Formats: sequence, C-alpha cells, structure tokens
Amino acid sequence: MEKQWYVIHTYSGYENKVKANLEKRIESMNMGDKIFRILVPMEDEVEIKDGKKKVAKRKVFPGYVLVEMIMTDDSWYVVRNTSGVTGFVGSGSKPIPLHEAEVRHILRQMGVEEPRAKIDFELGQNVRVTSGPFENFIGSIEEIYPDKGKIKVLVSMFGRETPVELEYGQVERL
Repeated sequence: MEKQWYVIHTYSGYENKVKANLEKRIESMNMGDKIFRILVPMEDEVEIKDGKKKVAKRKVFPGYVLVEMIMTDDSWYVVRNTSGVTGFVGSGSKPIPLHEAEVRHILRQMGVEEPRAKIDFELGQNVRVTSGPFENFIGSIEEIYPDKGKIKVLVSMFGRETPVELEYGQVERL
C-alpha cells in the first residue's frame, strides 16, 4: 500500500475546520502512520481597496480538502466520519486518488515544495530513456540540474549527438 492524495468533499466554508478536526482525530486515533498531510489549497489574491493593495488568501477549490493517506478501511473510516466531511471524491463509494501530476501542480500553485528527487546520476554516465518521445534511446549525461529535477542527456540521433532535457524519472542507469 502506498500513500496517495485523495480529495474529500466538505460543507462549503468548513474546509479549515475539517482540516483541524481531522488532525485531532488522526492524533487521538493513532492514525499518523496512515494519514499524513491535509491541505486546503489556497492562493494569494491581490485586492485593491481605497487605492491600497491588499493580499488575501483565497480557497482554490471551495468545499474540498486534500488528504495524503494510505487508503485502508480504518483510514477511510476516520476521514469519512470526521465532522464536516460529506464524502470522498470518486465513483460510487470508491475514492479515486489524484494523479501525481495533478498533486504537483496544486502544490506548486500553493508554493508548497514537493520533496526533491534524489540524484543518483553522475556526469558522463550512460542511461536509457524509459519514457517520452526518446524512449529506449541510450545516451550519456552531460548536465545535471538538481534544482529542476532534470538532466541533459546526449542521445545519438541520425548519426549525431543531440542534447535532450529529461526528468530524473524518465531515465534509468545502464
């Protein structure tokens, strides 16, 4: 079982209350090993009132809260029966986890940094591309961009070396 992000539906305006209630329940019911982070996606909204600029936080998805958890009967029960929660987003009674890309987009929008990928590559090392348009190409690492989680790989295409920028997860060591 792996931890994934799920979306729960709440009464509108109760998102922060649900977050607080759920955090209390996780602690009191010892669910910290199954339910990890709870987010109410917010973004800064600039408002100009009486010629003054004011920055306010605005809920990106009113009525929804994101929960990072390992889905088990117990963890489902704890979240589902938290005061203010009306249900999980999904088809019927089965909660559907968010895709990794959706989560990254939301976290980036909120300014929350996701954990950086661990660099397990060295300059000059040969790698195989595992996904994307250059899948199965073999090349050597020319540059590593730890801040972006990307590397530049020289792949041989049409008899010449072509630099391609890829994410860490798109290559494997040979």
